[in-house]
Amino acid sequence: MQSLVIYDSMFGNTQKVAEVVAKTLGGPAVRVSDFKPDMLKKIDLLVVGSPIQGWRPTQATIDFLNRLPENCLKNINIAAFDTRIKIFFSGSASDKISDQLENLGGNVIIAPTNFIVKSKEGPLLDGELNKASDWATQILTKLK
Repeated sequence: MQSLVIYDSMFGNTQKVAEVVAKTLGGPAVRVSDFKPDMLKKIDLLVVGSPIQGWRPTQATIDFLNRLPENCLKNINIAAFDTRIKIFFSGSASDKISDQLENLGGNVIIAPTNFIVKSKEGPLLDGELNKASDWATQILTKLK
């Protein structure tokens, strides 16, 4: 199985989660600004993560998703996550990412999830990187 994790990160928290997920899955983690369309060739799984900004993914993540051609994710499993502060209402970048990936033909392999930071700049709450590894392990289990 070939996987790819694409992420945006403002303060390094989403990057840390992306790197743990990528390591568990056995593929690379690539910042959204470094993404090249040919990276989608020969992958079986695409994971996209973003911090929440204004109740949605970052603008860089939105731009990346909007540049992807129609049906480019046909036959590719997808998953999405976000990082956020735990407040009553923060929106869901991961749901928006997952919906857009699915609209591009992707097969949702696992429900979108989130990872919690202590404050706007972080750090991640204790245990969130373990949660990221566990989430990625669940993805691997679903792909067997």
